[in-house]
Amino acid sequence: MYPCGHCRAAAVGPDGRCAACGAYQQQAAPAPAPAYGYPYAPAMPQAPMPVGGVDLRRGLRIALMVSLGASVASLLFVFWTDTQTRMALQDMLDNGVSSTTQEDLEDTDALATVSALLYLLTLAASATFWAIWFRRARINAEFFAPGSQRLGIGWAAGSWFTPVVNLWFPKQIVNDIYKASAPQGVSKGLLNSWWTLWLASGVCNILSTALSLGASTRIATKGYDGSTWREDVEALKNSASVSGLATLLMIAAGVLAVLVVRQLARLQEQRAMAGPGGAVPAGVPYGAPGYVPVQQPGGPAAGWPNPPQNPYGSGPAGY
Repeated sequence: MYPCGHCRAAAVGPDGRCAACGAYQQQAAPAPAPAYGYPYAPAMPQAPMPVGGVDLRRGLRIALMVSLGASVASLLFVFWTDTQTRMALQDMLDNGVSSTTQEDLEDTDALATVSALLYLLTLAASATFWAIWFRRARINAEFFAPGSQRLGIGWAAGSWFTPVVNLWFPKQIVNDIYKASAPQGVSKGLLNSWWTLWLASGVCNILSTALSLGASTRIATKGYDGSTWREDVEALKNSASVSGLATLLMIAAGVLAVLVVRQLARLQEQRAMAGPGGAVPAGVPYGAPGYVPVQQPGGPAAGWPNPPQNPYGSGPAGY
């Protein structure tokens, strides 16, 4: 089997191109030549792609966008508690350790726990809906362009939960989905921005955990004498600051994720309705009444070509 002459994919059709490259470059068949004395018959419009194998139901997509919105709202609560924690730690650094500063810090810790639990609940719902929706979009892409996807359907859901490969497999999959859903090309600025913010928020979360790990371990150790309390509180404050930055990045990524879902759903709906050869403007159906040319005085009959010009000049018009 020879590779595609355009993208080098293994699966090719009779035109030497794969389904992702060849099907979308086919042109509409030329209209048949009109019979003499009859109106011109335009080409038959191509039938739209059957949607039996494409899942375009909106219920899951709506549930996903609602859950993403709930996650963004809970992240706003998380950001507020991060700010309160940072302020309480700064107050402890300024005024020293006292019963008042300790009570304030305990109150903010309780709020932070509540906000974290609320976010985990919304995250679990969003992750479930996202994995199902992402797999469905991958199946639709396989229907649009068979053999053009680099990773299997199982990776569409599993790649998000697999360590290490979740740093690039999901982006590779969504790139292939976009290519199959919009072979004519579409701007990926929104997609790339969402993925960049998602990765950046993960890096900030790891950094925040690393900053607070040492201080939290020392404070929780039995027999902590408090000799390094200032350094420990400073580390916890820095951790809260980085955590707040990570939360802001996740909020932005959540908003862009909703836009990505809407964009990809719109592309797949348009692709399913366009058909294998793309959208073709509908003309007059074959055999339907159309405009019939009227014979002009001195001219040929309708459907016949003009007579050759007399090289010696013509007489009066029409003779």
